[in-house]
Amino acid sequence: MVFFLAGRACAAIVGGGAGDVISTALPSGLTPGSCRVFAPLGPDRGRTVFIDPGHGGPDPGVVGVTPDGRRVEEKTVALDVALDLTAHLRRDGYRVVLSRTRDSTVATFGPGDPPATSADGIHRDLLARIACANASRATVLVSVHCNGFDDPSVGGTETVYDGARPFSARSLRLARDLQRAMVARLGLADRGVVPDDQLDAYTLSDRADSYGHLLLLGPAQSGYVDHPSRMPGVLVEPLFLTAPAEAELAGSGSGQERIARALAAGLEADLGGGAS
Repeated sequence: MVFFLAGRACAAIVGGGAGDVISTALPSGLTPGSCRVFAPLGPDRGRTVFIDPGHGGPDPGVVGVTPDGRRVEEKTVALDVALDLTAHLRRDGYRVVLSRTRDSTVATFGPGDPPATSADGIHRDLLARIACANASRATVLVSVHCNGFDDPSVGGTETVYDGARPFSARSLRLARDLQRAMVARLGLADRGVVPDDQLDAYTLSDRADSYGHLLLLGPAQSGYVDHPSRMPGVLVEPLFLTAPAEAELAGSGSGQERIARALAAGLEADLGGGAS
């Protein structure tokens, strides 16, 4: 689920421990397991992919139910897909940075801080993810989410980019490559590539509403987004958790692997080389 503010054991999936803390200076107040860098396992291509599994910790994101009644949470699907994708990209020679490797927020929240699920808390957490992305000096940014709607018959695959950035044309190309790969490999309805200022998504505050972009992808706004992300990026929503058949796909290990392979294929098409 997207806001306009808006598991597996890590060692077993990405291979070789929980990753190193990124060496570039980061703000204080990040949770353990956040902003972790993983070196390539194949011949180094000299490129970094920043992957942001949406939500986490007290924020489950969209919650779906499979046809047999099993609950599936967006935060879990996003993390498991991101870990699978990390493994594929590392084998293909990419350096990967993950905003989170655990079921947690990225920013820490103490007793005197706003609740993590409040508008101020989500804003704070997303700013921490942006700081991690910028510290990674990534070539591209991919935020992994799942969609939701109040009508369970609605489903399909959608990719979002921001058209207000200097690199918007590059983000659009990335969005098209990922959307094409997901549609081909998942076989779900093609909902297309959508600019973030045209999203039919709810906001959590008046400030977010006036901003009108996804905070992770959007431009600077003084006092609200002082240091925006500095690389082409997209937010992918491979499916709708609120569609029971799609929740079943998302809630299975094989389905998560299919999504990860689709994303890896799209990134390979975009960054160069054949899909693994």
